Amino acid sequence: MSSLFIKNASAVITCDDRDTVLENAGILIRDGAVVYMGPEPQTADETLDASGCLVYPGLINTHHHLYQTFSRNLPQVQNMELFDWLRTLYEIWKNLDGGAVYHSSITGMGELLKTGCTTVFDHHYVFPGGSSAALLDAQFAAAEALGVRMYASRGSMDLSRKDGGLPPDSVVQTVDEILRDCQAAVEKFHDPRPLSMRMVALAPCSPFSVSAELLRQSALLARDLGVRLHTHLCETKDEERYVLEKYGKRPLACMEDLGWIGRDVWYAHGIHFNDGELKLLADTGTGVAHCPISNMKLSSGVCRIPDMLELGVPVGLAVDGSASNDGSSLLEELRVAYLLHRLTSSARAPSGYDLLKIATRGSARVLGREDIGSLEPGKAGDLFLIRRDRLELVGADLDVKSMLGTVGFKGPVDATVVNGRVVVKDGRLTGVDEGKAVREARAALTAYLDR
Repeated sequence: MSSLFIKNASAVITCDDRDTVLENAGILIRDGAVVYMGPEPQTADETLDASGCLVYPGLINTHHHLYQTFSRNLPQVQNMELFDWLRTLYEIWKNLDGGAVYHSSITGMGELLKTGCTTVFDHHYVFPGGSSAALLDAQFAAAEALGVRMYASRGSMDLSRKDGGLPPDSVVQTVDEILRDCQAAVEKFHDPRPLSMRMVALAPCSPFSVSAELLRQSALLARDLGVRLHTHLCETKDEERYVLEKYGKRPLACMEDLGWIGRDVWYAHGIHFNDGELKLLADTGTGVAHCPISNMKLSSGVCRIPDMLELGVPVGLAVDGSASNDGSSLLEELRVAYLLHRLTSSARAPSGYDLLKIATRGSARVLGREDIGSLEPGKAGDLFLIRRDRLELVGADLDVKSMLGTVGFKGPVDATVVNGRVVVKDGRLTGVDEGKAVREARAALTAYLDR
């Protein structure tokens, strides 16, 4: 057993059921879990001095496409909306291999760790030539090197352009091939135990790149294997029109018919649900990953977060893929979400502290995890530290619970801890040599884009 004592924290924002803020407190983490929080000094294998620091629960990202880190800020797609954006980028993404996936994952997850995120869900659905095992191997290897809590997915597509979908032929598979690879991925990587560092969900891409049969069979397989289900839904009006024309039903009704509703399901985006659909999500515990920056950049719309929260829909926060965000910072996402909903909903908008809880407890609920999302005994030792003595925080820390939403925080945090291990210290990653990681990632990026 290993232990870490975080001593002398100026304030610990717990996000527990009582919204407790502890002052001048320490946190003892043993074997990955919090075992003590309070003022008394504790003996541990390692000590981290948090004097003058604010301590927050680790943020939890509920939707990403890490491979897109190597296709961000491309000028040819900057002014496109989703369908044209996808058609253009698939011509780049079809060249993915294990090296590109590994180094893009190091880059994206490294940025997430440096901005306070401790659990990363990634929706990977591009498998050129059916390269399932190699690409997931690369992702989990990157996660292990960094020390981040990884929740991967075996995504899938079976409709290429010739079938009326958007992707090229080289990145789609048959339903039977996909189901076989999905089962193999779960058996190889999924660890359902508390404090797990490796989990897998089944995640067909979207209604316009997969068949109804793939969605139906994926739901049956996921429940047989005891894993969760994820896909994009109600992201754009184009998607809504596509589903209505193809199936004669709105997207959520179509998904409900195929078994895609319930506490083991969450959707990315969820912008264009109507009132009845929001109630159905709430009644069934079906979750939504809110991706405000991506939705703004692609002109997709504004998710109805105030209505969702009022009804009790499970809501988590997410950065989405870097090709539609151009970054991987949940801290930035948190503040943008706060400002976006203040603009569109005024007094009904979630507060800065509400957004922090969406990015922690809400995201944990969406991922079906009860062991992360708050700082309290028995929960995972996942957290990050920010020094209060920064010029940019003078006057900002009068309300430490709301600060990350209302004022925001730019740049790397001072420390990030995952499962009781310090993975960011003094704003730098500890698991990899950052300089070497940058050089290798740039080389891999150049080789990938030149194919």
